[in-house]
Amino acid sequence: MKPTKRSSFDPKTFLARVNDKAKMTDYHKNKAIFSQGEPADALFYIEKGKVKLTVVSKQGKEAVVGILGPGDFFGEGCLAGQPLRMATATGLFDCSIVRLGKHAAIKVIHDEPEFAEVFLAYVLSRNIRIEEDLVDHLFNSSEKRLARVLLLLANFGKEGKPEKVIPKISQEILAEMVGTTRPRVSFFMNRFRKLGFVDYNGGMEVHSSLLNVILHD
Repeated sequence: MKPTKRSSFDPKTFLARVNDKAKMTDYHKNKAIFSQGEPADALFYIEKGKVKLTVVSKQGKEAVVGILGPGDFFGEGCLAGQPLRMATATGLFDCSIVRLGKHAAIKVIHDEPEFAEVFLAYVLSRNIRIEEDLVDHLFNSSEKRLARVLLLLANFGKEGKPEKVIPKISQEILAEMVGTTRPRVSFFMNRFRKLGFVDYNGGMEVHSSLLNVILHD
């Protein structure tokens, strides 16, 4: 028997089928979806927009640990027994988010093999991404890390076409994601623009040529 093709599963169609269990909510830019320390009681799916995940240390230092976009799940820690949120999820831009309660999500995973397959694939790819982020942070220069962040924001490497223009994102947030200072981000962004890797046209246009920064030793 051939395995079910993941491409035959449409998350949007599926979520429409479970709309009695799921709730769609629109969040404005900078609006918190959930906060660090709150009860972990639901799984979320991004229909539209981008979400920023941040963690604040006991010393009050904040770090951006992820940027997620359409088609991504988040809050999945609740399904593995996580009692409290380890991060804060905030709309980086205006978002449409689907919320599926913990118990409903577990039932859906048990009852819907296609959804379980897609969700498992997502969790595994997310783990790979976390490992790549760690290696990137440990071994690559801040310039390469910034280039990688911009390419991820523009969805390079994901299914479908990369976004031609991504909405404006502050250099402070980019600095937090990269793990460097705002002046360094400003310096590299100016360099990328002069080299034709990025343009500013009502938003930021990221060109595939930016890959050269990552590939160059």
